[in-house]
Amino acid sequence: MSLLFTPFTFDAPSGPLTLPNRIVVAPMCQYSAVDGQATDWHLTHWANLLNSGAGLFTIEATAVSAMGRISPGCLGLWDDATQEALADKLHRARRLAPPMPVCIQIGHAGRKASSAAPWHGGMLIAPADGGWQPMAPSAIPHLPQEPAPTELSLTDIAQIKADFVNTAKRSLALGIDALEVHAAHGYLLHQFLSPLSNQRSDAYGGSFENRIRLPMDIFKAVREVFDGTLGMRISATDWVDGGWTVEETAELSVLLKQAGAQFVHISSGGVSPLQKIALGPEYQVHLAKTVKGRSGLTTFAVGMITEAAQAEAVLQRGDADLVALARSFLYNPRWAWKAAAELQGQVQASTPYWRCLPREAQAIFNNARNGMR
Repeated sequence: MSLLFTPFTFDAPSGPLTLPNRIVVAPMCQYSAVDGQATDWHLTHWANLLNSGAGLFTIEATAVSAMGRISPGCLGLWDDATQEALADKLHRARRLAPPMPVCIQIGHAGRKASSAAPWHGGMLIAPADGGWQPMAPSAIPHLPQEPAPTELSLTDIAQIKADFVNTAKRSLALGIDALEVHAAHGYLLHQFLSPLSNQRSDAYGGSFENRIRLPMDIFKAVREVFDGTLGMRISATDWVDGGWTVEETAELSVLLKQAGAQFVHISSGGVSPLQKIALGPEYQVHLAKTVKGRSGLTTFAVGMITEAAQAEAVLQRGDADLVALARSFLYNPRWAWKAAAELQGQVQASTPYWRCLPREAQAIFNNARNGMR
């Protein structure tokens, strides 16, 4: 029996959440929202991925405030307008697909806010050109040529905590099954974790305990209002000497487990242009293995896992509990179908798709065989 196509159950305060398999569609920014509001692009994109056969679909990084967006085109969930737009598109997409649990990633971009979309260069947009002033733990720019962000005051920090709680409440109201707090890829909570970007001298900077304070405070506050499956995405290393480390990630994961986390999603990098990443197949899996081994917390592995045999091997070795893919699903939204055919697994699919498979692969569709003629 393939481990990749074995169900997995999270035990959350609201009750168990069982995934039909261990394939996770990772969050992927689409830069296609208008004023934070989901559009028809999201309807099409989500319906497509909800038909992917994965065990869990994760909505892209969703800003907790307008100021917290990565770009003007980023999705948000901070007020009635953004909630209504997201609800409309998500509920319609779910009606167009088999049942699949949905996760949402919520975050704040910090000093990476007010950036152009990647296909427009990704550089900061000046307020005079339609951008806004980014905020960060310390007044240190991400790139040397960029203007410095504004250092967050204690009042600002309190507001950001409240913003995360507000978005978590709205996520619950939308019927979303799981929530991932974004503390990776150089965005705000990662900026607090890393000594490269956090040089504060107050209770939020300096020691490990101080640098994790805001991410932990936000996580605990979100846990109080969101009773579904809850976890955090963490960059396990900055890939820079003197930066955040995998050992610190493991220690943070232990504390998250104690605070009621169901999972950690292990990625890396993004906080410094000096990072030196040895890219290659499964290049981040060893980080997930370390975190899982030291914390005992359910762990997602991600990063250049592109083949079914790779994903299966990660699980068979015990390096992680679930495997997340991003770009592979953009390139081939039916990646899980192909994996099921290779590994003798099964997936669900919408009725109009039942007739599409070659005969040798027809067994991958569960609850559908009677519809095949």
